[in-house]
Amino acid sequence: MLLADIVIKGLEMNETTSAPGLWRKLTDAAAFAMEIHATQTRKGAETPYIGHLLGVASLVLENGGDEDQAIGGLLHDAIEDQGVHQEAVITERFGARVAAIVRGCTDADTLPKPPWHDRKEAYIAHLEHANRDILLVSCADKLYNSRAICSDLRTHGLAVYDRFNAGREGTLWYYSELSKAFLRLMPSPLSMELAVTVQEMVRLTDQLLAPGG
Repeated sequence: MLLADIVIKGLEMNETTSAPGLWRKLTDAAAFAMEIHATQTRKGAETPYIGHLLGVASLVLENGGDEDQAIGGLLHDAIEDQGVHQEAVITERFGARVAAIVRGCTDADTLPKPPWHDRKEAYIAHLEHANRDILLVSCADKLYNSRAICSDLRTHGLAVYDRFNAGREGTLWYYSELSKAFLRLMPSPLSMELAVTVQEMVRLTDQLLAPGG
């Protein structure tokens, strides 16, 4: 079931069943995410950013996540993209557990951000001490992103790497290191799919770099 279906189902069930509040927090979080990310688009594209957030939350649910973890997926970029003040708002509206997930998925909350490579190395190191809530949401986020990169490589070629500050080499390094970390820290179908998708990213890149690619 897609997250959009769950949101609609939750609204209907809140009104018509004897289980008040079923999916109510997730429904509220979806509305909140749409509000704070309303004008944001995916890097280098015109795709509404909310599509990424809904996709991450769906992956969380499809891989055994509960409502709080799915909300973490919806809001995982709230602090990083919309400001550190969002942490207090999330804590008040959705609870400390959700806020901890969002904080754990944030690699920078200051402007300007620290240098890219230092920031990403610190994020990978931080995963060593992250709890399963954070690992699940972060892995879902990275899988969604790596799928999108593979799709864009097939459509746009190597130009996709121009969207990223780290370029081709930095992007491939980061996702390769992430996939190894998740396989070790959270062995699961989700982390295995991330590893396979990152391998495909590398394969497509090598293919495009080859003469006549």
